Amino acid sequence: MYSIAPTDVPPAKFHALLLGAVAPRPIAFASTIGEGGVPNLSPFSFFNVFGSNPPVLIFSPSRRVRDNTTKHTLENIGKIREVVINVVNYDLVYQASLSSTEYPEGVNEFVKSGLTMLPSDLIRPFRVAESPVQFECRVNDVVPLGTEGGAGNLVICEVVKMHVREEVLDDSGHIDQYKIDLVSRAGGSFYSRARDGFFEIPKPLSSLGIGVDSIPEEIRYSEVLTGNDLGMLGNIEVLPDEDDILEFVNASVEIRGVLSSDDENRIHERAREFLRDNDVLSAWKLLLAPRYGSTDFGVGKQAVKE
Repeated sequence: MYSIAPTDVPPAKFHALLLGAVAPRPIAFASTIGEGGVPNLSPFSFFNVFGSNPPVLIFSPSRRVRDNTTKHTLENIGKIREVVINVVNYDLVYQASLSSTEYPEGVNEFVKSGLTMLPSDLIRPFRVAESPVQFECRVNDVVPLGTEGGAGNLVICEVVKMHVREEVLDDSGHIDQYKIDLVSRAGGSFYSRARDGFFEIPKPLSSLGIGVDSIPEEIRYSEVLTGNDLGMLGNIEVLPDEDDILEFVNASVEIRGVLSSDDENRIHERAREFLRDNDVLSAWKLLLAPRYGSTDFGVGKQAVKE
């Protein structure tokens, strides 16, 4: 058996072992607000419920392992002691992953991840309108667990109001676990879909995704692409250039046929197939191709442009 003490390995190594061993973990989508009124949204998997009378939720925005800095969520709660905990289900998981990108202070992650800000009834932070369950909470206490990178900060939240979307309720008014379709985190890039099992999503940590708000409107407001699809598209750092797009089109008779149909929904459906295969770059090339030529695509760059 591989046995180690926390001091035997670097904190990042022990952190990774913990995440792989203590799983799956439910995800809290924490919405806070800064002193200047700027909304902040971030997902946390160090999270659970710890009582029902009074109803208490606890999540932990840990100090960053790599540089011992603190997260905007923790800083906001230190000034305005209110938070909305929004649960994350499968319909939101890619947008939740995108919102975990460490955008600079002042950037609104609601906008970047393509989620809707819904005013709360009793507190200032916004709810995530798309979340199936939203808890308006007041922060009773923040308990620091250490001062080094990786140390947790237990944010003890008392629920003052709970909102449940009616479509996830059964006939008796209880939450239907099949309808709510919750997801959770495991180790590395793995997630668990409660009713189906594990799946994998690349983590947006090493790059700064362009965000859903930077996706061209004809794509963002597609009748075909879902919020998950937009979350995947918004997680790309740099869009493919014209030469790459034209090379992609000319290399495939099938793709030229899809584009020549002049049917936007058909193009978007084919792009969704690429996304289901986690081929985000090909999806982008297909979606952007109509911008660089007519729908009558031929062989060679000049033919595509004319």
